[in-house]
Amino acid sequence: MKVSYLFLLPFAFLLQVAVSEVSSSGTSTEQTFDSINKSNHTNNWAVLVSTSRFWFNYRHMANVLSFYRTVKRLGIPDSQIILMLSDDVACNARNAFPGTVFNNMDQALDLYGNSIEVDYRGYEVTVENFVRLLTDRWGPEQPRSKRLLTDENSNIFIYLTGHGGNEFLKFQDAEEIGAHDIADAFAQMHEKKRYNEIFFMIDTCQANTMYEHIYSPNILCIGSSKLDESSYSHHSDMDIGVAVIDRFTYFALDFLEKINRESKETMDKLFEILNFENVHSHAGIRTDLFKRNVSEVLLTDFFGNVQNVVVDTAPRDILNATKHLKRARPSFDASSPLRPRGQIEYGFEEDESENKMHLSRASSTILGLGVTSALFGLWKFS
Repeated sequence: MKVSYLFLLPFAFLLQVAVSEVSSSGTSTEQTFDSINKSNHTNNWAVLVSTSRFWFNYRHMANVLSFYRTVKRLGIPDSQIILMLSDDVACNARNAFPGTVFNNMDQALDLYGNSIEVDYRGYEVTVENFVRLLTDRWGPEQPRSKRLLTDENSNIFIYLTGHGGNEFLKFQDAEEIGAHDIADAFAQMHEKKRYNEIFFMIDTCQANTMYEHIYSPNILCIGSSKLDESSYSHHSDMDIGVAVIDRFTYFALDFLEKINRESKETMDKLFEILNFENVHSHAGIRTDLFKRNVSEVLLTDFFGNVQNVVVDTAPRDILNATKHLKRARPSFDASSPLRPRGQIEYGFEEDESENKMHLSRASSTILGLGVTSALFGLWKFS
């Protein structure tokens, strides 16, 4: 009888090892998946720039204000949005609808009417201010509201629109910023640990040439047109008399309007929409600098404001200094509306559909030893 139970001991040991390995490997696999496919950022910022001016460039201001509305709707607050535009359209004498900016001929949505905060307007929109903004090279007089106060945990969406050419983008028909200038600005941002990831989007003629010289890591780029190719407007408003939005921006916004803050839509779905049939130019995408697969990058990683809590440990001297302090107790009198109401009772609800067995290494070891001991006892006393 003793021999009949003895042969079960090796199986009990194997059961212990198997349960322990499954538990530990499941945890490590989940952690590895999360570390590869999650952004791990703690805050989001947006830099939205219209580099043109004058009435006939109405669509560029509408482009920027459309993205401004989108990122605000998805959760990025004004305090984390830098808006740069000429701001010479809404109150222009040619505007048949004073104080408004529309991005569609049906005039259903006034982009200028809902408490916009322009950080740089008119002749403040310069190459120097843009580069200083990215690199945070300001004097002490620069207000915090006009600075990009990012850190190494920040995801930044940078959008530029205007008139450009081969490796340059015009600013207000007065100066130009080159592709090398943008690349060097991003390099300084990386050296100063001013970002976690950057999504760089540019809508202009020959836009793809503007990201070819970028060499800093964790930057995802998309442009509206290739070398020697123009970018086109989508449609005009006969009442306003000019084009009101560009094709590239129109289809990007049309897709983003369908998502909310909890959306799980990924970046590759947005890229699929920006095809030649819709945009009428060859949009370009650069992913070699980006560590994650675009099919795993959530749109809300850049267009939303998913904030993760960072738990920091308090210094030991602070903890020691608070040990001798007595806990303050509130005093209540008869007239106080905050009288204690007795002991608080807690209730717990159990979701039957979520009953799963999760074993740590310690608990699995105890389980295996328990099974082994039980079988040994049966063998011993049989």
